[in-house]
Amino acid sequence: MPRDSTSAPAASSTNITITRVRVFVDYWNFQLTLNERIAKSKKLADTRFQIEWRKLGPWLAARACEAAGLSGHSFEGAHLYVSYDPRKESDKKFFGWVNSWLTKQPGLIVECRERKPKAAPDCPECHQTIADCPHCKRPIRPSQEKGVDTLIATDMIRLAWESAYDLAVLATSDRDLVPAVEFLNTKGRKVVHAALPPKGADLSSVSWAMFDVFDRYTEIERPPVK
Repeated sequence: MPRDSTSAPAASSTNITITRVRVFVDYWNFQLTLNERIAKSKKLADTRFQIEWRKLGPWLAARACEAAGLSGHSFEGAHLYVSYDPRKESDKKFFGWVNSWLTKQPGLIVECRERKPKAAPDCPECHQTIADCPHCKRPIRPSQEKGVDTLIATDMIRLAWESAYDLAVLATSDRDLVPAVEFLNTKGRKVVHAALPPKGADLSSVSWAMFDVFDRYTEIERPPVK
C-alpha cells in the first residue's frame, strides 16, 4: 500500500506562516471509541457511526489548528492505520473494502496490518508453554497483536525527521503512544490530540493541545446512500 514521505515546503510571507499538518489515525481505536461515546450519549447498547473517511483528514487538521490557535495551514495527508484478521469472513470483506476503495481516496495513506496471535505464556520456572489455565482448566486464548501503535510511532518520528510536517494530529486513545509524543515534544514537533474523553487522558496531557472530536462529530458523518 502507498507510503508517502513527501510534502510541500512550508510557505511564508511577511504576515503569514503556513503550518504543514499531517494526521495520524488508528482506524479501529478511533472508530470504536467514537461509537462508544455516541452510544452512551444516546443511551444505546451499541451503535456504528458511519465516518466520511475522505473528509476526516482535512477536518481533523482544521480543528487541530483551531485548538492550537494557528491561522494558516496546509493539509499534507492523513495516515490511516488498519488491522484485520484473515481468519474471519467479515474481516476478509473489510480488507477487500480497504483495498478496493479506502486506499484510493485522495489524501489518505493507508497501512493495513494482519492481526497475529501472541504466543501463549511460558512458566517462569520450567519455561514450558502454559496451554490451559491452571485454575479453570480452560484453554488460554492469546490476545492478538496488531502492531498498529508501533507503526504510528515509527511514522510520526520518521516523518518528523524528514521534516515532512510541522504539526501532527493524533487520533487515538492508545496510551502506548505517550512516549512517542513526549519524544516529539523534545524535538520541537507539536502534536495535537484529537481526543474522545474520558479515554485518552494520558495522551491529551502530554500533547501540545487537544480538542474533543465528539463536540462536532456530526460534521464527519457519511451522507446516507441514495
